[in-house]
Amino acid sequence: MMSTSAGSLEVAQFLCLSDNYGYLIHDPKTGQTAAVDTPCAASYKRELEKRGWTLTHILNTHHHHDHVGGNRELKTEGVQVYGPAADGHIPCVDVPLKESDTLPFGDAVVMDVGGHTLGHIAFYFPKERTAFVGDALFPLGCGKMFEGTPEQFWASLQRLRNLPDDTTIYSAHEYTESNARFAMSVEPGNSDLVKRNDEIRGKRARGEPTVPSLMGEEKMTNPFLRGDLSSEIRKNVGAGEDEDGAIIFHKIRLGKDNFRG
Repeated sequence: MMSTSAGSLEVAQFLCLSDNYGYLIHDPKTGQTAAVDTPCAASYKRELEKRGWTLTHILNTHHHHDHVGGNRELKTEGVQVYGPAADGHIPCVDVPLKESDTLPFGDAVVMDVGGHTLGHIAFYFPKERTAFVGDALFPLGCGKMFEGTPEQFWASLQRLRNLPDDTTIYSAHEYTESNARFAMSVEPGNSDLVKRNDEIRGKRARGEPTVPSLMGEEKMTNPFLRGDLSSEIRKNVGAGEDEDGAIIFHKIRLGKDNFRG
């Protein structure tokens, strides 16, 4: 689908299943290649063969089937599977990971971004200013809160928000048009959001992906990162000016869950 460079690494992005994005990260210096999640083994095998890359690592963000479904088929001899230590449901995991752990692939650092699931992690490459965040954060959105608490999820989003503005954010799904409609409903006075909404509609009309995005864009336009910053969002989701950030986040999340726009 598309290939980009992230510093010294190459990133292949391709569609899997209905709306998942698959990712392969290749280090041309070492010849190593990491899969970020495995929605569909067949899609990864095709992409590896097309590029002449050999899989060496699988980096799982969380246990949902559309993120680990290809683990067993892709874990051949020499392939190491890394996943969250706080999640006991990762198939074939070899190396359990927690916050601040480092990986023997690139300069990847583990971030605890629990909330969508209790053990959700992200993989941040500081030298490359790149993060693979699974379902924790999307362009103009975030994952549903299936297992975590508002306090946990809000703390995770704050950790992500603290990344540099020029960090490229690779999310796991193409949900941006729906997210944009909700974002516009809660912060229509945000001129940056209005402009970005128009750009997103144009991209999707041309069949182009809206992922990846930049953290700076998300800080300016993503309502799930802005509840404690925007009085307009707080008003539109029924949050008080002095309410805790986690409570405001929860009201935004409930608003999106019930949004039919």
